[in-house]
Amino acid sequence: MARTRLYRNGVLEAEDFPVEKISDHLEDDRAVVWLDLVDPTQADFDVISEECGLHHLAVEDALNFGQRPKLDRYRSHLFISAYGVRLDGREGRVVTDEIGVFVTAQTLITVRRGDGLDLDAVVARWDDNADLSRYGVAFLLHGLLDYLVDGHLAAVQELDQSLEDVEGLLFDADRPSVRAVQRRSFRLRRSLVVLRRVTLPMREVVNALMRPTLHVVGEPMLPYYQDVYDHVLRAAEWTESLRDLVTTILETNLTVQGNRMNLIMKQVTSWAAIIAVPTAVTGFYGQNVPYPGFGRPGGFITSTLVTVVLSIALYVTFKRKEWL
Repeated sequence: MARTRLYRNGVLEAEDFPVEKISDHLEDDRAVVWLDLVDPTQADFDVISEECGLHHLAVEDALNFGQRPKLDRYRSHLFISAYGVRLDGREGRVVTDEIGVFVTAQTLITVRRGDGLDLDAVVARWDDNADLSRYGVAFLLHGLLDYLVDGHLAAVQELDQSLEDVEGLLFDADRPSVRAVQRRSFRLRRSLVVLRRVTLPMREVVNALMRPTLHVVGEPMLPYYQDVYDHVLRAAEWTESLRDLVTTILETNLTVQGNRMNLIMKQVTSWAAIIAVPTAVTGFYGQNVPYPGFGRPGGFITSTLVTVVLSIALYVTFKRKEWL
């Protein structure tokens, strides 16, 4: 599957034209072309490489998905590997969609696997900011990166809300089982690890694009890239803080369980002490030897009073100490 767009002098001129026509359009220095490929083959890249002069190492990286976010510089173009992120609401896990991007002076080529990444949203951003289209490839690349980074921020925000829900469970009187809390915490931690692998390298990617030596971002587009860079930093720092928060939640969960266990032990010990009083009294009066009040109602009344008074005294004492 291939999708194309042609801008000339900052105006959208054509869409979905054949790939073979790209080189004809690029003969005009005022033309800028976007090409999107989904699940391309080596034969597809042979055509594109001939049309746009792509380096074989960059083509190899684009075909072999699983690259870390990076920016590679070649003589005639740049290659960027990045990821879109979305959160699976049912399982609470982060799903990543890799995209490879070739950047030349007049072309932006995106390479995807499957339709997980919604580039219609990117196209909508380009159309909403058509006044910037006169800045060519820098404009197209900004719309794509802005969409990807906004997805990172949205995923971090959802994970943050999920962590707040887990925090609320820690001190809830009707809290779920310990395993349930630990399972949710470890699932969120795994999602944050995946998100961290995506967001942290993006700092270097966006920062490198703004360097004057690459001749990609001109002065008019620089503030827009700076805004994307600020969002990248925010997503990365937010992810790091959430990872620390997950660790704190796990430690707090263990602490709460320890405190609850201590409280239970105090309660059990207190009731055992209360029960030990009548046991001791009745055991003493159950001896097969004469004792004061033996065989008389006074002895029974005395033993009963001793049992009741000592049991009440212990109960009041433990209640004041908040052991019961």
